Amino acid sequence: MNNSFRMSQKGGVTDEMARAAAEHTARQKDPEQEKNPFREGDAIVYAAHGVGRVDRIGEEEIADTKIEMIQISFPGNQMTLRIPLAKARKSGLRKIATREIVDKAMSVIKGKPHVSRGMWARRAVAYQEKINSGDLVQIAEVLRDLRRNVDSLDGSFSERKLFEAAQERFVAELAVLENKDPAKVLEDLTQTMKNA
Repeated sequence: MNNSFRMSQKGGVTDEMARAAAEHTARQKDPEQEKNPFREGDAIVYAAHGVGRVDRIGEEEIADTKIEMIQISFPGNQMTLRIPLAKARKSGLRKIATREIVDKAMSVIKGKPHVSRGMWARRAVAYQEKINSGDLVQIAEVLRDLRRNVDSLDGSFSERKLFEAAQERFVAELAVLENKDPAKVLEDLTQTMKNA
């Protein structure tokens, strides 16, 4: 097993992890991938937890039944998750987004923020649902809509926390896709939002 998958100091994706996972994912192109798209070492996104890495895929015996399980580690959350492989897609597990989806998400971020006058509690729940969806475009919508209040005095603590959660998810996935340092991706994203 490759030991370059290390936890970062502040819970984000490390540069070495991003490179190793992106390179490993790029090498894994074969016809069987349609049947089982996940391979050991692949960088993946689990909707509720963000970017992780497939540590192991194999059969385990649970209650006298053999089940093929997938084990995923999330260094940002310092956790490991094991789920049945047959239910992996239904539970929100997916490969890293394509360049096309990232481009669409970036155009959403550059768009005009949608101002909602509804109750903050309802909007906060809706934003949290978008973040937990794992959909990069929905996460981009949260970044677009909350960026105006984060740097101003108008933003509340809960707005700032939601913005940071969305930003962390977005940056982690983009860093793995582009094989870049997360700090550089964050810097570029911040500049893009300031220029929007």
